[in-house]
Amino acid sequence: MTITVHLVAPDGSRRSIGAKPGQSLMRAATNAGIEQIAADCGGCLTCATCHVIVDAAWSDRLGPAQGEENDLLDMTAVPRRPGSRLSCQIDLRDAFDGLVVHLPERQY
Repeated sequence: MTITVHLVAPDGSRRSIGAKPGQSLMRAATNAGIEQIAADCGGCLTCATCHVIVDAAWSDRLGPAQGEENDLLDMTAVPRRPGSRLSCQIDLRDAFDGLVVHLPERQY
């Protein structure tokens, strides 16, 4: 099965990408050429350049950031918002098919 994720740019434009179950949202986005996900550390949870804002309709399903991810969200280029997550910490699964995330204005 392919999981479809919808990415909403700051200007409101949308792009849908496909992902494999078990793949991180960060990896799926970078593989699809989404330039707004910098992912400087490659998913090692050290840079906070893969910040996304999970759409309110999906926030409860994914849950809040925990531990180190929560700490790193205080260092994002765009201030954290309700639903802020690091896409390297979102492991995609079948239940997330149709997930909507918003991309911040910048990662640096």
